[in-house]
Amino acid sequence: MPIVNHRARQISCKIVYFGPSLGGKTTSIRVIHEALPKEHCSSLRTIETEEDRTLFFDFFSLETAEIGGLRVLFQVYGVPGQSLYRSTRKMVLMGADGIIFVADSAADRLDDNLVAFEDLKDLLVEHNYDYEDIPLVMQYNKRDLPEINPVERLELCLNDRRAPYFESIATEGKGVREAFKAICREVLAKLNRDLMGAQAARQPPAGVHKAESADASAN
Repeated sequence: MPIVNHRARQISCKIVYFGPSLGGKTTSIRVIHEALPKEHCSSLRTIETEEDRTLFFDFFSLETAEIGGLRVLFQVYGVPGQSLYRSTRKMVLMGADGIIFVADSAADRLDDNLVAFEDLKDLLVEHNYDYEDIPLVMQYNKRDLPEINPVERLELCLNDRRAPYFESIATEGKGVREAFKAICREVLAKLNRDLMGAQAARQPPAGVHKAESADASAN
């Protein structure tokens, strides 16, 4: 959930890139980071194995919009896709406000995508998230491969929520920024809805003031 720092007048929102191993999460984050003005984001920190797979997380922060006079700070993470790092994925997913699921479009990796997506759903349950409510964007990566799953099949097998989806070629930067902009919009929209709901909950029910006035007049 968003972290509000009233003293700094700042709201921190967390976006997590999730998906199967070697699907393009790290490349996507690097593409986004390289495209951003350096005065608006922190440095990109990465820990990798000898096989060039993300071991822990990628992270950068970006100041973008304002809501209710508070600056919005996006913190962006990527999780390792290998099955033995499930505990790390669970830790990084904690506190997420939005998720980009990066699917590998290769024809022989549909099962890997399905396993990763089911793992995402299970981890959301373990964190007491509502899967239907958390902002989600699908990124179908590696669309340049010679043998790929059609988007229609990926949509049928993975996108049961009919979340926004984007085709991408992360190594060329295609479709990556569009997916990132979409999840930022989804997160900000939910944040606005939640803030409006909280404000409405603090308002007295309709007619309360009139009733109080009537009681005062009667006395």
